[in-house]
Amino acid sequence: MLVPAAQFVTPGAWAVARRIASARLWPAQEYTRLIIESSAPLEHQLVVLREPNRVVLDIARVDPTPELRELPAHVQLTDPYIAAIRIGAQSGGFLRVVLDLKQDVNPQVFALQPVAEFGHRLVVDLYPLTPLDPLMALLESERRKETTRPSTAPMQLPPSAQPPTSPPTPGSAQPSAAAPPLTAQPRGGVRRITIAIDPGHGGEDPGAIGKRGTYEKNVTLAIARKLKVILDAEPSMRAMLTRDDDYFVPLAARVQKARRVQADLFISIHADAFREPHARGSSVFALSENGATSAAARWLAQKENASDLIGGVNLGAKDPVLARTLLDLSQTAQINDSLKVGRHVLDGIGTHNVLHKASVEQAGFAVLKAPDIPSILIETAFISNPDEELKLRSERHQQKFAESIAAGVKRYFARNPPMARA
Repeated sequence: MLVPAAQFVTPGAWAVARRIASARLWPAQEYTRLIIESSAPLEHQLVVLREPNRVVLDIARVDPTPELRELPAHVQLTDPYIAAIRIGAQSGGFLRVVLDLKQDVNPQVFALQPVAEFGHRLVVDLYPLTPLDPLMALLESERRKETTRPSTAPMQLPPSAQPPTSPPTPGSAQPSAAAPPLTAQPRGGVRRITIAIDPGHGGEDPGAIGKRGTYEKNVTLAIARKLKVILDAEPSMRAMLTRDDDYFVPLAARVQKARRVQADLFISIHADAFREPHARGSSVFALSENGATSAAARWLAQKENASDLIGGVNLGAKDPVLARTLLDLSQTAQINDSLKVGRHVLDGIGTHNVLHKASVEQAGFAVLKAPDIPSILIETAFISNPDEELKLRSERHQQKFAESIAAGVKRYFARNPPMARA
């Protein structure tokens, strides 16, 4: 397979050799990504060879910089797809990069224009021939869960999950009243409640970065993993992660994964930054069809929706399933349910952390546009606030955040059991 790439190159632009600024690998079970960054577009061609399996990337008129020569040392033993990388000698004006493979792959190669702090990026994605199915992964996780669970008794809400009698004062706990138990038998049938947990950002997209060098993508994954453990421990619930490692997932793909597992709730977890370091507190957002509820919410939605540009989406890949994921339809029912669950989650978070806003805000977040799944986005804290950044780095506070989110989720489903699926 030969992939030409001269189409985006200005004729005559190759008089001077391009310098490779950096070369990065992002290995994951879902796919492995190779990034080669330079100050100008790279003319290239990609060939897949068999026996042995390897991918050959030829790059025209580049200097073999130390950043590129050090790339083979970045290959991890746990990489599912790349066994080794070899940098070949220049021949015919091309520098050769050979990826020795552990299995057959479906490669994609594409170029990204400069954005944020990134220059021109050449991207090679190595996907398995049979893409990983989030539903099958969830069912396998469920099977393992069943073999270790001692019983399937109805889930009782812990005292910390009981609903407050009135909206909490930011940063303070409130007395609570009894709530009906959440059982494994929702209206109309017996099934588990499925929660899709979406750790924001990942891979090339670090999200916000704190003064101490804390990456939002690492904090969101840590809290999401803890939340999954809490929800999986409930007999009537099961949770899936839209990403379980440090790699990039496009916004539409996150929604698609949630719909593939027929999720009853989608929770996207973030830890944003603001221009002023004194901004603090947690927030919960739902989708809006009619504009943002505040200028800050609109700004945040625009910032989060730019994740695809930073993380690197292959705009040339025409996936009809992804194209249908973000539907531009009336989503009144979904938004109403999202506001309900958002209120419960906000009350739960308010028992652990100060609230930035005491009500659920709304804006046009792309990741919340599943038409048939109540969806919320949680800003756990401001990573740009030094005090809150310390909390976000703390395992103890990460656990408390996860517990407070779970408490709100349990309260919501105690009052709104999902309908049985056909």
